Amino acid sequence: MLKAGDKAPDFELYATPDQKLKLSELKGQNVVLAFYPADWSPVCGDEMALFNEMLKLFEKRHATLVGISVDSKWSHMAFAESRHLHFPLLADFEPKGAVAKAYGVYNDTEGICERALFVLDKEGKIFWSYLSPEAINPGGDGILEALDKLEKEEG
Repeated sequence: MLKAGDKAPDFELYATPDQKLKLSELKGQNVVLAFYPADWSPVCGDEMALFNEMLKLFEKRHATLVGISVDSKWSHMAFAESRHLHFPLLADFEPKGAVAKAYGVYNDTEGICERALFVLDKEGKIFWSYLSPEAINPGGDGILEALDKLEKEEG
């Protein structure tokens, strides 16, 4: 798994059925990458819903939130709609898990992303990372603490 100080690998993934998002397009902003195993699993649903409720706290800290899993763009669209999510879910679908592999958070045995969080600084460098057990929602406290520390260092 990539650690603090590593350069975040750039990527381009589908955010909607017809639009892609490139990580480098977010340069100049702090970014939270939330890798998660699957759209419709109970823990993932709770985790993404919690992050959705925390969007204002992330925005207040000048951070953009992005969710990533190996599910398809169509699954993401239905999942985001059902959960009323207001941040992009990116489909690391084909080649399956390529971005998760680049970040060192792909589970080869299960064929899914690990539950992992990364906070990137405005230059695209990893400031903080955390790997959570698959069955546990890591919550958002670690992200907020990392963003607060990052803001002090940048400020």
